[in-house]
Amino acid sequence: MPSPISTDDLRPALNALLSKAKTFGAEKADAVATHGRSLHVTVRGGKMEEVDNSEGRDIGLRVLIGQRQACVSSSDFSDASLERLAKRAVAMAKLAPEDPYCGLPDPDLLAQQRPDLELFDPAEISPSQLLERAKRIEAAALDVKGVTQAEGMTADCSQSAVHFVSSDGFDQGWQSSRHGLSGMALVVKDDEMERDYDVHGTRWLSDLKTPEEIGQNAGQRAVARLGARQLPSGQMPVLFDRRVAGALVSAFIGAINGRAVARGTSFLKDKMGESVFSKSVSIIDDPSIVRGHGSRPWDGEGVRVQKRALIENGVLKSWLLNTSTARQLGLKTTGHGNRGIGSPPGIAPSNTYIQAGDKTPEALMADMHEGLQVMEMFGPSLNPNTGDYSVGVAGFKVENGKRAYPVSEVTIAANILDMYKTLIPANNLDFDASTVAPSLLIESMTLAGK
Repeated sequence: MPSPISTDDLRPALNALLSKAKTFGAEKADAVATHGRSLHVTVRGGKMEEVDNSEGRDIGLRVLIGQRQACVSSSDFSDASLERLAKRAVAMAKLAPEDPYCGLPDPDLLAQQRPDLELFDPAEISPSQLLERAKRIEAAALDVKGVTQAEGMTADCSQSAVHFVSSDGFDQGWQSSRHGLSGMALVVKDDEMERDYDVHGTRWLSDLKTPEEIGQNAGQRAVARLGARQLPSGQMPVLFDRRVAGALVSAFIGAINGRAVARGTSFLKDKMGESVFSKSVSIIDDPSIVRGHGSRPWDGEGVRVQKRALIENGVLKSWLLNTSTARQLGLKTTGHGNRGIGSPPGIAPSNTYIQAGDKTPEALMADMHEGLQVMEMFGPSLNPNTGDYSVGVAGFKVENGKRAYPVSEVTIAANILDMYKTLIPANNLDFDASTVAPSLLIESMTLAGK
């Protein structure tokens, strides 16, 4: 894959777009441009099944006139296209309804420096190298005794550049990269078929697991699921494996999103400063993790970002806010603005995680004695107002503190606030995604089985 264009190469079009918007009557404006390339190869039966090589550039403009705003976007960087874009945005803004909370952030909050977070790996990967990796994933999976088929064995890489400018003087960009491996193994025995997967992605190629690890993990996990049974309905402790535990953090993130809080559609809307989790739990949002999946030098509005405790010793400490929702709530932005190409800034976390506990997952399993270990989840349902939560799961029955047999076709349910109150984190935290958690033990959930 050739090296991406410099973020500086995006700047001329952005500055031209702002200048044209001002000429047509914009009072303030900001603009963002991206350039990305991606390449992925999929293997089946030792041969290439699919190759996808894509590249694209996009540019977006937001103009503000009084308390009215409008956003437009295009993939055409020509001068004529930029002029039409700016003219259309200004015309739309003049007709837009007033929004008392829209606007650019306070200039004093804008980032002044770009920390080196090592988000871009200049390593060049060829399609033949990706093909070789995907073949190795498949071979490793098929080498696991019992595996009958391998599906979707994929190796991929991508690189991107983004640049952001505003009429208040912000003018900076950054590059990022990603390398990934994934695969699924299938096991067929008599009339039973099971499947499982493994996936891994990193910013830098040198941090990536080997293809053999991915294939072996997928195969071994699939074989372990043979003989799955249902369980009788009842109450029992539940241990969420690290692979799925991040979903409980994602539910929490949604509940502290400033838009949900401002609308009153969050089960945490009245909980600021209160104990939501047990005292042993802290949840951190940290945009400065080196090579982190969600790391960023500034937010989508150019605002400075910082490591922040969302939950500290069980107590709710912060919402996630961009400039608009902060004004609506009478607060300051927390640096969680997320700018899309053709829409006003939204809200998004960076690297969010539950801090690791002291015990291994095996020790927590021994503590629960009898219960359910969840390895996969299907169709989660969460009422954002009440916190009522249910999800279909597959995993393992735990008896005498150890795995006993695989389980499937089971639904578990509880109020998520009750789950948070008894949540105990294990010590196996791994920053392999932007939202992560170690294995999490919940004291009691309702299980609906046979």
